[in-house]
Amino acid sequence: MTKSELIAHLAGANPHLRLPDIELIVATIFNEITEALARGDRVELRGFGAFSTKTRDPRTGRNPRTGEAVAVTAKSVPYFKPGKELRERINRTAPPPRAAARASTAA
Repeated sequence: MTKSELIAHLAGANPHLRLPDIELIVATIFNEITEALARGDRVELRGFGAFSTKTRDPRTGRNPRTGEAVAVTAKSVPYFKPGKELRERINRTAPPPRAAARASTAA
């Protein structure tokens, strides 16, 4: 699901809200999560999961074109850990991706 699909779904489920308001709400939520992660904070949404950052150590990489060794500096990367309720719901209701594709083409 893309951001625009999320906005369209929320608009359909909430006809009493104007589309610009929904767009602002979604943008604000994403912005707040992004700003918290940039500060090094952890964002926990109970029942859904937690966003945090992890630090990758410096390492030696390779230039794929030349094979030359390149120093890659340490950096922080975003990390998402799904909550227990989300994991249980996904594992209970989601068919394997390939099985779902085969079932739709067989019908």
